[in-house]
Amino acid sequence: MKYLIIIITLTSFAAIGYGFSIKGTKTTLAHKFIGGGTAGLFLVAMPLFLYKEGKGKKVKDYMLTEDNIKKMRENQKEKPRNQ
Repeated sequence: MKYLIIIITLTSFAAIGYGFSIKGTKTTLAHKFIGGGTAGLFLVAMPLFLYKEGKGKKVKDYMLTEDNIKKMRENQKEKPRNQ
């Protein structure tokens, strides 16, 4: 999965770069390469990366709930500031 994400990302960047390099000669084809590369990055590579990295993690640990706020305040009291 890691290598698939890398391949998709590099291919998308290559398509965007190629689109910008041919922009002066074939405008409609250049727009298709740029759009396809952008869609590949944000609609394919990014969700795959987030799925791979977020698998097995608890979302509740990252949410700002009253319990987490109390824990943060307790940690602030325990750690004195260096002033």
